[in-house]
Amino acid sequence: MNLSLTSMLQLSILLPLVATLLIATTGSKPNLREFVSIGTSLVLLYFVSKLYQGLEHGESISVLVWQWLPGLQLSFGIEPMGMIFALVASVLWPITTLYSIGYMRKHEEHNQTRFYACFAIAMGSVMGIAFADNLFTLFVFYEILTLSTYPLVTHSGTEEAKQAGRLYLGVLLGTSIVFFLFAIISTWFVAGTLDFKVGGIFQPDVNKTLAGTILVLFILGIGKAAIMPFHRWLPAAMVAPTPVSALLHAVAVVKAGVFTVLKVCVFIFGLDLLSVLPSTQFLLYLAGASVLLASFIAMRQDNLKARLAYSTISQLGYVTIGALLATPSSIVGSSMHIAMHAFGKITLFFCAGAILITAHKSKISEMRGLGLQMPITMSAFFIASLCIIGLPPAGGTWSKWYLLMGTVESGQWALMTALGISSLLNIAYLLPIPVRAFFPMTSSSKPSYKVPDDTRSFSDLQVKEAPLFSLLALSITALGCVILFIYPLPLYELSTAILELSGVSHEK
Repeated sequence: MNLSLTSMLQLSILLPLVATLLIATTGSKPNLREFVSIGTSLVLLYFVSKLYQGLEHGESISVLVWQWLPGLQLSFGIEPMGMIFALVASVLWPITTLYSIGYMRKHEEHNQTRFYACFAIAMGSVMGIAFADNLFTLFVFYEILTLSTYPLVTHSGTEEAKQAGRLYLGVLLGTSIVFFLFAIISTWFVAGTLDFKVGGIFQPDVNKTLAGTILVLFILGIGKAAIMPFHRWLPAAMVAPTPVSALLHAVAVVKAGVFTVLKVCVFIFGLDLLSVLPSTQFLLYLAGASVLLASFIAMRQDNLKARLAYSTISQLGYVTIGALLATPSSIVGSSMHIAMHAFGKITLFFCAGAILITAHKSKISEMRGLGLQMPITMSAFFIASLCIIGLPPAGGTWSKWYLLMGTVESGQWALMTALGISSLLNIAYLLPIPVRAFFPMTSSSKPSYKVPDDTRSFSDLQVKEAPLFSLLALSITALGCVILFIYPLPLYELSTAILELSGVSHEK
């Protein structure tokens, strides 16, 4: 049966939601339940890849689902920026599911059916956000994503998890209702429309102070972007199982946040208006402060997942800075960084989970020498660290390069310095972990990793890696970091297509 691209667009959003029901009904049969989850994710990947091909061939694909009032409608369409987000999420969903099978079984997690069901709802929400044709549609799925991931944050059912869940909902729903929704309503009254439009929807003679105030409301209201001071939900949510952390940091939640920031900046305000708004500079400095402060805090964390959480807050600031700089290079850098950071950070969290379920270690101070027991895991950690830092041969090199070029194009030397210092701090809090894991003995230190009683030295340690499915998943994503360095052209072309829509050129 040949499906039209319009049908594939609709099914990309409906399929994960239908899979939720199938997962719930097969919960008593774990193998069937997980087959449904992986099968659905692969079909979704097929649909999104077909939509990508249609976009490459210049086809216009859109669908109107429901219209409440003129200009207030639930509708979807494809464009390059949304396609980047959809591709990243659809590629990483089957890999994350594969990892989850190994992790959840090895860790003997409870409520696994609920986990996979909520995960599917979250992925349907992500597709809705990626393909949203207007602010109203995006907001609906943005909130569904928040609600569907709440049970995942509180998955363990402990008092700590419940407190984290309350903070999670409090910050994300609070910022949405107080700032984001108010920004959308204000936009409706000022611009007369909520449709995403090339070059923005505000008139050239719009009051700059009013438009700047709306921009502040948007940036503060998109709490999933975790800009300080609305960031505390992210480290608190690390109480969730590692596959959930991977979902929060790479596949769905935070990527939905920075994607929304980028979408609002490019298609609601437009690059020309952004560059003259009085509040843009303030927001740039706020994002720059988030980048630096989160990096400094990350250095002080001994818990591995906590360190990675603050690292994520810092990296999200990169995308926000690129969006607000509103230069050709910065938009390309921000768009590419959504994908580069996704592959790097999901690998780091996969490795953290593998270490937990295999070596039962969560503190960095306890991991010296661990590379001798888990060489594949720690090698993947090293590659992913290079991706986050922005060093070859990992994909983060390209996105950070374009972001730095964006600061040069706009003459933002203070921000360029902040990004450079942050990258150095990335080295300081990430690279020592794999280095100490592989080289535990130095002239001035003793190994802190406890050698098992039946071994006499580190050289006697036997290789003991994570379950096969989990190990395979983290190896694939680590390989993805390298592939994005070697062959970044498709991602670059999608990023530059965003500029071409806006009538801005970016020389290769």
